[in-house]
Amino acid sequence: MPLQRWRDLADRLAERIESDEFPPGAKMPTTVELMAQGESKPSIERAYRELVDRGFVVRKPRVGTVVRNRSRVRVPLSRYGAVLRPGGDKGPWETATTAVGLEGSVVALSIERISAPREIASLLEIEPGSPAVRRSRHAVIDGDVVQVQDAYYPAEVAAAAGLDEPGKIVGGVFGAMTATGLDPQTASETVTARPPTKAEAAELGIGERVPVLCIERVVRSGSGLALEALRVVGAADRLELHYGELPLAGGVP
Repeated sequence: MPLQRWRDLADRLAERIESDEFPPGAKMPTTVELMAQGESKPSIERAYRELVDRGFVVRKPRVGTVVRNRSRVRVPLSRYGAVLRPGGDKGPWETATTAVGLEGSVVALSIERISAPREIASLLEIEPGSPAVRRSRHAVIDGDVVQVQDAYYPAEVAAAAGLDEPGKIVGGVFGAMTATGLDPQTASETVTARPPTKAEAAELGIGERVPVLCIERVVRSGSGLALEALRVVGAADRLELHYGELPLAGGVP
């Protein structure tokens, strides 16, 4: 198969997606339709694999090849402050997506009691092997998984805030913590980027050449107690992390 044929086809289809001729969710031309336009079957199959890898389209069983939604979510650090008070119905992810007019939700996958591995124990400042609770969840927009999240809590923190119980925490974890007097006050985040693993690419519905952002966050109480360690893997082309209005002095005299 001549390299130029499939690459030219992939580039032409990508341009049609970028111009919104094929908007997010639209079904792409079938192999039969493209063959009727003079393209060869091997070129079509290789071009679509290229578009999957580049994150333009996804393959859906019994549906076909559809345009992937790449609309970005602006995720400000200030999203936490809006959900500290108990009684609300939105957590940080729902707050961030609502602010940009998107329908976001968090889907709880599993909640389990674990012995804290060394890395997590270090973040939570507890002894390795100490009891902890892990809550795994998906951050979703219109049915698409955008983030895979694993949150860890010391066992006593999870029990006090009801985080060791099944189901979604309505209003978010921080509201639940505040309601029980745990006083979440500060959040520190570290952000890195890398290619996804095969498992991550499958879970996020992205091509293996779409980078992921890896966010590690530690939440502390006003007294400095580590309340939560969160690890997030998200599609980099769907996330914008904003750290606005931060002080420049940083305590330097």
